Amino acid sequence: MKISGVDLKDLKEQYGTPLYIYDAKMLKDNMRLYKNNLVSKEFETEVLFASKAFNVKEMVRIVDKEGLSLDCVSVGEFFTALSVGYDPKKVYFHGNNKTPEDIRFILEHNVGVIVVDNLMEIVALDMITKEMKKPVDILIRLNVGVSAHTHKFIVTAHVDSKFGVAYDSEDFKTMLEVIEKSEYINFRGFHSHIGSQIFDLAAFDAAIDKLVSYCKDFKEELILNIGGGFGVHYTDEDKPIPFDVVSKNLIETCEKALKKNNVKIKKLCIEPGRSIVAEAGYTLYTIGFTKKTPNKEYYFIDGGMTDNIRPALYQAKYSCDIVGKENAKKDHLVTIAGKCCESGDLIIEDYYLPEAKPGDLLITYTTGAYGYSMSSNYNKALTPAVVFVEDGKSKLVVRRMRLDELIEREE
Repeated sequence: MKISGVDLKDLKEQYGTPLYIYDAKMLKDNMRLYKNNLVSKEFETEVLFASKAFNVKEMVRIVDKEGLSLDCVSVGEFFTALSVGYDPKKVYFHGNNKTPEDIRFILEHNVGVIVVDNLMEIVALDMITKEMKKPVDILIRLNVGVSAHTHKFIVTAHVDSKFGVAYDSEDFKTMLEVIEKSEYINFRGFHSHIGSQIFDLAAFDAAIDKLVSYCKDFKEELILNIGGGFGVHYTDEDKPIPFDVVSKNLIETCEKALKKNNVKIKKLCIEPGRSIVAEAGYTLYTIGFTKKTPNKEYYFIDGGMTDNIRPALYQAKYSCDIVGKENAKKDHLVTIAGKCCESGDLIIEDYYLPEAKPGDLLITYTTGAYGYSMSSNYNKALTPAVVFVEDGKSKLVVRRMRLDELIEREE
C-alpha cells in the first residue's frame, strides 16, 4: 500500500511506528478548493486555517505558501507561526480566557485580529492596550444560538456554551460601550462558530442570516467570520459535502442575506481546520499481540490514546486496514486496542479485519486532525514522528520524541 507514491512498509523501516503520515498534495488541494471557490463580487473573502487541528512548522509554511490566513487559539500556536516567519497580521487570535500575559505577547508581536469572547476580556484588553499604547482590531464572538447536530462536547453555539455572548445580552451592550470609549480598540465585526463535523449546510445558512441581520445596526461595513466545522469522512456513515460546494453555498447564502437586509459587509471569513487536514492524514501502527476473550477479539497496537484521544474523548469512529491485506477476507470481528494502562484505550471497536500476525502494519484513515495536536505523554509515551509524503518522496517534519526529552524539564 502506498500514499502519494510512498510505500508504507518503507515508511515503517525509515521512521518507525506509531507514525503520523500526511499527504502534502491533498493538504494543498483542500486549501485551494476553499480559496478558489470562496469568491464574491459583493465583498472580500478570507480563508483561515484553524491551526488547532494540526499546528507544526511545516504545516504553517504550506499555509503561508498557499496564501491562507491563520486561526490561533494559544500563544504556542502563534509562536509556532512566528518561528517560520509567518506574517502576524494574518493571524486571528481566539480564546475564551486569554491571560494578561497572552494579550501582551500577541500585542507585542503585532497580531492581526483578536476575537474577543466575553465582557471581562474586552475590559482587560482595553486596560492593556492603553498601558502598551497598542491599537488592535477585534471581532466579537457571538453565540448565535444555532444548534449543530454533533457530539455535545464539540457543539459551541448553544445558549449555555462557554464561548461567545448573545447579541441581545447586557454583556454585549456593555462591550460596545467599552469599545466606543476605548482609544485603542477598533471594532471590525463578528465571529461565530456553531460546532464541528457538520454535514447540514442549513445550520450555516441560519448562522449567516443572523449575523447579517445584526449588521443593520451598524453604519460601517463589518467583517463576518462564520468559523468552520465542515464535516469529513471518517466512516461510511459520514456524508461530507465537497469543499467547493460548501464555499459556493456560503457565498450564495451571504449574498442573499445581504440583499434581503439591504446591507453590505466588508469581508466574509471562514476557518476550516479539520476539513483541510483530516483526510490527508493517516496513522501507521505495528500490531503486536492478539487476544481472544469469551466475547471479543483484540488486536493490540504500539500506540493508542496517547496518539489519538478522540475515540476515548468523543467516541469518535475510524476505519482501518492491515497493510498488504486490504483485499483479504475480513472475517475477524476485532477491537483495536492501544498499549496504555486504561480500559478505555480503544481506537476502533467491533471492526471486521483479516487475521493479523505480530509485526503486521495497521493503517488508520482520516487521522490528520486532532491526532498529533491532542497527543500526550500519558504513561510516559513518546510522541510519534510526523512525515509528509508527496510525489513518491517522504519528508520528516517532526522527529520522534526521545526518552531523555520526557524528563528534561524535571528536577
